[in-house]
Amino acid sequence: MRLRRNLRLILPNLVALLASAIMLTPPLLLLLNSFKPGAEAMVMDLSLPSRIEWSNFIEVINRGNLLRTFINSSTYSVVSVCLTVLLASMAAYVFARNRKKLHVFLYFFLVLGITMPINFVTLVRVMQTLSLMNSRGGIILLYTALQMPFNVFLIHSFIGKIPREIDEAGIIDGCSPIRLFIYVILPLLKPVLITVMILTFLGTWNEFIIPLYMLGSSALWPMTLAVFNFFGMFFTDWNLISANIVLTSLPVVIVYLCGQKYIVAGMTQGSVKG
Repeated sequence: MRLRRNLRLILPNLVALLASAIMLTPPLLLLLNSFKPGAEAMVMDLSLPSRIEWSNFIEVINRGNLLRTFINSSTYSVVSVCLTVLLASMAAYVFARNRKKLHVFLYFFLVLGITMPINFVTLVRVMQTLSLMNSRGGIILLYTALQMPFNVFLIHSFIGKIPREIDEAGIIDGCSPIRLFIYVILPLLKPVLITVMILTFLGTWNEFIIPLYMLGSSALWPMTLAVFNFFGMFFTDWNLISANIVLTSLPVVIVYLCGQKYIVAGMTQGSVKG
């Protein structure tokens, strides 16, 4: 009986350790090979480098135009986050507080975008018609639109926990609808808004297909396209490719590690009504 109880405790931990080892192997492989000389990196194993080559990162930054693409990715991600947080929170608040048939229909119509696939032929045609192809403004608006359905859904469920009496108290105190939203409701949405910020940043930074179709000029490329282009030029230099991927992934890893507790809190607090 005791042996069976011990097996029930040990087996889940062994499975978790095995799964963790499998998932950690690729990033560890890239990290180790990014510090190796070219000949050692060709083997692509988990052995420690004979000497640390910091020059790999310097060469990647200079030859891969990472500084310019970093600025592009940062611009797209930060502006998309700001627009998404503002528009998604406003839309979710209106949908949550108005339960008329039209508002319910519009809410479900918008949320349907979570499951609908992207038709790139139609999307490219629309972007061309609106003269938004190959432009920073166009890609930012596109990122914002693609992130809206899930974010509205997330914030909408969170607003459902906020009592309507708070709205009524604000109106009695003389708040206009805009002031009520900005000064009363928005501060209460802090947990879910931080979650939306982090998820939108991660999704925008990691996006590859959208800029590949929409941005023809290399001067506008984000870091994901820079990695793809760099691999095409230096496909035999695995030390440089690994260093490129490490530098590109570093902002995402930092943002996720700093905000992982907010992601869990923001996604669970609105799921159960208390």
